[in-house]
Amino acid sequence: LGMFTELKFPVPWGHIAAKAWGPLEGHPVLCLHGWLDNANTFDKLIPLLPTDCYYVAMDFSGHGLSSHRPAGCPYHFLDYVTDVRRVVAALQWRRFTLMGHSMVLNLSFSYCFISPQFCFLYPEMVDKLILLESVGFLLAPEDTEAWLKSKRRVIDRLLSLEAKQQTPKARSPEAALQRLLEANSHLTAEGGAILLQRGATETPAG
Repeated sequence: LGMFTELKFPVPWGHIAAKAWGPLEGHPVLCLHGWLDNANTFDKLIPLLPTDCYYVAMDFSGHGLSSHRPAGCPYHFLDYVTDVRRVVAALQWRRFTLMGHSMVLNLSFSYCFISPQFCFLYPEMVDKLILLESVGFLLAPEDTEAWLKSKRRVIDRLLSLEAKQQTPKARSPEAALQRLLEANSHLTAEGGAILLQRGATETPAG
């Protein structure tokens, strides 16, 4: 398992990078690094692990060889959980083992919870959780159901919208105005035309 291959997964702001070891048909294991680390965290560990698994160690956004998010966009813990969901979707994994590392709990409080949070949100996808120098993720019982529903809904909707993205349609000025008025019944034709002067972009197609 000393040899590895580099992987890239497209995301709206660039790509998420990863490296993989082992046979492609092996049991899937996703490896998540800790605070200010990257996929190389696992270089010395992977060769010591069972050889019948397919290990993928990803670089979180802004780490390693992964693209940074656009300037001015913060990195929230749920964004990292969403990164994991994107990679799993790209790999087409239905069920896999999740191995997460995070050592500096005082600085990376959200990092140490990424693996457990993913398991909490998508328990049907994870057959085993391995935590290296980390802790679990606990919520007060009365908060559990609401947190689960709201956070999973956010991630699932975002990925669904990204999957449906298409090249914007070109319309004539008249058709664009008509569409705007249909979607905003409070607008007058004059008000819609004023908004479209700045809210539409002319292209060769229309």
